[in-house]
Amino acid sequence: MTQTIIPRPIAWVLSENKDETLNLAPFSYFNAVCSDPPLCMLSMGKKPDGNQKDTVTNLQVGAYCIVHIAQAHQADLVTATAATMAYGESEVSANNIPLSQHEEWPLKRISTCPIAYLCKVHSVQTIGNVDQHIIFVEALELYVDDNVGSEQGKRIVVDASKVDPLARLGASQYANLGEVFSKARPK
Repeated sequence: MTQTIIPRPIAWVLSENKDETLNLAPFSYFNAVCSDPPLCMLSMGKKPDGNQKDTVTNLQVGAYCIVHIAQAHQADLVTATAATMAYGESEVSANNIPLSQHEEWPLKRISTCPIAYLCKVHSVQTIGNVDQHIIFVEALELYVDDNVGSEQGKRIVVDASKVDPLARLGASQYANLGEVFSKARPK
């Protein structure tokens, strides 16, 4: 299934460990699921040793996180943050990832990501024969870098080609957007 539902967006999720170190992990089981409230879904399995992933441990109902949209040129860095590390070891520190404080938000965001959803956990469900956690996060704020988005009237229009998001395919394959084209929706 994971090699045929393609491309999949990647959520690069920053959360805080219990000891206040930062956890950063990519998840390609991710998407928008509701507009009001604005909810995204993150789905997480287990670590290779069968233990719960650190992100699941950190994201209990009411917890904060930041979901970043990584760019294609960040593929090596995103992949590096997928390494299995002991709880409390920070992928942010291990990979020298620059962070920026976002006004009145409890977590810093990745400085080099053009899009970041500042979220609070809405609800958590467990499904499957082997526990798979479905975490619904509510986007309370959205950061869009001025280099990829512009105001047009009352809307912010994001230029997908400038975002150039990293997409997950099957196995160890990734993709960028390639050609971007528009099609008007019928009235």
